[in-house]
Amino acid sequence: MKAVNIGVIGLGTVGAGTVDLLHRNQEEITRRAGREIKVTCAAVRDLSRGRHCDTAGITLTTDPNEIVSDPSIDVVVELIGGCEVAFDLVTAALAQGKHVVTANKALIATRGNEIFEQASTAGLVVAFEAAVAGGIPVIKILREGLSGNRVEKLIGILNGTCNFILSEMQEKDADYAEVLTQAQQAGYAEADPYFDVEGVDAAHKLTILASIAYGVHLNFQSVYVEGISALTRDDIIFAQEMGYRIKHLGMARRSTTGLDLRVHPCLIAEDHLLANVTGVMNAVVVEGDAVGETLYYGAGAGAQPTASAVVADLIDVVRTLTADPGNRVPHLAFQASALAKPGIIPLAEVYCAHYLRLTVQDQPGVLADITKILGGHGVSIKAIHQHGTGDEDGKVPVVIVTHVAQEAAVAAAVSGIEALPASAHPVVRIRLETLEGH
Repeated sequence: MKAVNIGVIGLGTVGAGTVDLLHRNQEEITRRAGREIKVTCAAVRDLSRGRHCDTAGITLTTDPNEIVSDPSIDVVVELIGGCEVAFDLVTAALAQGKHVVTANKALIATRGNEIFEQASTAGLVVAFEAAVAGGIPVIKILREGLSGNRVEKLIGILNGTCNFILSEMQEKDADYAEVLTQAQQAGYAEADPYFDVEGVDAAHKLTILASIAYGVHLNFQSVYVEGISALTRDDIIFAQEMGYRIKHLGMARRSTTGLDLRVHPCLIAEDHLLANVTGVMNAVVVEGDAVGETLYYGAGAGAQPTASAVVADLIDVVRTLTADPGNRVPHLAFQASALAKPGIIPLAEVYCAHYLRLTVQDQPGVLADITKILGGHGVSIKAIHQHGTGDEDGKVPVVIVTHVAQEAAVAAAVSGIEALPASAHPVVRIRLETLEGH
């Protein structure tokens, strides 16, 4: 049977890894796909640069439009990242009747609705397993493996950079800035780490997972996003003293009033499985009404893990080339006509326990004032710890862990505490998740 010709746009880390994997496991891949998958052309920024893969037999070009318009190319693999240029290339490829494989989570999270509508109308496939959690096949799990379940919750460590920084801060008793520099030197963080450390990358991924899990249109703007840059070594230490670890989590939960979609740091019990996911690894917990709680763990980034997902998508696309478009697995798991607009629970209405770190003057009556304010807003205290006897200015850190309370009530109480004359600094507020039920 005729080989399937592939054009790759971008031969960076993932692109080179994809070409290398296709060459290395060519025989196995052909046996699985039923046809040879052959990279015939690749678009690069600089023809003079060395490559981390064998490009023999591959035509290199600096113009990705040559790949999009080449009638001999059957599938376009988009691996350049970003949104605007990638969107134009992907939609142009679809207009040329080509299937698309992408690892671009920002593109899918923000423009996926348009892309999937175009692909479906044309009877084409846009595969995007590599956009979330690297080598963990969590999209396929949600779309296919758990398709008989009603997904109750989905919680995960979705960004390896954040997880590496938090793990190093805990294990090495280091400051955030120090570990961020280390992550950049190791290649885990970009020179501009904003998208990783401020939670945007994880929010893109959660948008995609929630859409597939709950059958709703992609809606990145509906996700509450908070990063890790404000966390300190003290927070890591105080949390550990109380039996918790701080992890940056993406969370999606369903309730009778809508979806709760959040990305932010959380205290979780130190014996929970997610608390023990360290370094750049990713992990996702999915709870279905039939299967119960399931856990998926693995490398969330890197050349080979991400290439594994890209090649798996290529095999799936090749398998569907002769299939009836109406009988393929839908892009977002649910039939396009059955997708709903997500009803999002406002953050102010979410119920959650909290870790509060206060810096106050060490003087009589301060704790009584604080507890009175919390109680006045219906926020009850689970534990309270004063650390030390104060610095040279008489300021002392006080850590309070609350019981579950409405977000708006906690926010109002924090504002009241910060207004106290004895309050020396803004209150540090981190949500605490039991990860059990709703």
